[in-house]
Amino acid sequence: MKLAIIATAAAMLVATVAPSAAQTYRSDVRQYRQQERIERGIRRGDLTPREARRLVRQQRRIERVERRARYYNNGRIDPRSAARIDRMQDRANRTIRNTRNNYRTY
Repeated sequence: MKLAIIATAAAMLVATVAPSAAQTYRSDVRQYRQQERIERGIRRGDLTPREARRLVRQQRRIERVERRARYYNNGRIDPRSAARIDRMQDRANRTIRNTRNNYRTY
């Protein structure tokens, strides 16, 4: 009987922690990849110092929005904030690509 109660409690704990961990992971990995692309652009000479500063500032803004969303929602990101962060990351992704390629479309 005790084993069943412990197993049920453990399953409930995992079920509540897993969705927030998955959400965090996706956002953090995406942010990391974008920062890597910016650094690679600096190393290869694709980005000028001014362009790099602008892109880094954009990444910091996204991090700030994510931190604020977590603060106001007890460590979680609600769907509306997640959509906003996702849109911001999409825009940052396009900006990184366009800036590194000097807005060439080929």
